[in-house]
Amino acid sequence: MLAKVLIAIAILIVVVLVVASLQPSHYRIERSIVIAAPAAVPFHQVNDLQTWNTINPWAKLDPTMKSTYSGPRAGVGASFGWVGNHQVGTGSMTIVDSRPGEQIRMRMDFEKPFASTATAEFIFRPQASGTEVTWSMSGENLFIGKLLGLVVSMDTMIGRPFEQGLADLKTVSESSAGK
Repeated sequence: MLAKVLIAIAILIVVVLVVASLQPSHYRIERSIVIAAPAAVPFHQVNDLQTWNTINPWAKLDPTMKSTYSGPRAGVGASFGWVGNHQVGTGSMTIVDSRPGEQIRMRMDFEKPFASTATAEFIFRPQASGTEVTWSMSGENLFIGKLLGLVVSMDTMIGRPFEQGLADLKTVSESSAGK
């Protein structure tokens, strides 16, 4: 009887590992919001990494998170590092492309809970009612990510904080623009 249980457990583990390995090799998460302000206002809020934590949804998960800054305050070369609890992890982000009022691209280097690299982008598009801001992140879906994806999707895990961060960006930007 014990042998049959152990064989069943082994088969279940193999099935889970095979299913995980068949998950997509890359991911992309994207959320958008329209902000009643000119593109320069939300652009500045994102481009200046020393104001980042006012809209950073993960900073709210760990109020004791330690932040460090290097390079210029804003634009290409600006870098933000963090060390936080298990919900926030450890990592850094560096602006690698910054086009005023149009786009900001960042390299994200995660150390904990597991090492990976991703690209985050903010796209700013003029709209009749202000600016549409799109926040996206893409990267390679490592095996641990594929395995975790069987329990909770990357879109849910990252998408909800993106929605919160964009809502905070909207509040801060519209307040700054006098809306």
